[in-house]
Amino acid sequence: MTFSLEQLVIDNDIISMIKKAMEGVVVDDETLAIDAIKYIGVGNDFIGHPSTMDNIDVPSDPMIINRDMLGDWERAGKKDLATVAHEVVEDVLKNHKVAEIPADRMSAMEKAVNAADEAFKKGA
Repeated sequence: MTFSLEQLVIDNDIISMIKKAMEGVVVDDETLAIDAIKYIGVGNDFIGHPSTMDNIDVPSDPMIINRDMLGDWERAGKKDLATVAHEVVEDVLKNHKVAEIPADRMSAMEKAVNAADEAFKKGA
């Protein structure tokens, strides 16, 4: 079996977006873009309107999934999702610092593990 750290980064992004969506969507005059609808008119193009771009990340805010327009993405180097995920993996492996577990918490965990080991040895 294999494991992909890049896939883990991608899955984390997807899970984060799902969790954000599960929080629900704010429905008010701004998110409904009432002023934009009045200005642009029903049936016209809302994609380029500033209110659309201001609210595009409201339902989810991905860390690595790129939502730039095609031309902007191309000018930024045309990195595909796997490449971006790999860059995140490299950065985490190089720079992430693991916080030390406080002594009291470590002691409590060791006691729990030792108790479980003893119970297992006794066949409990």
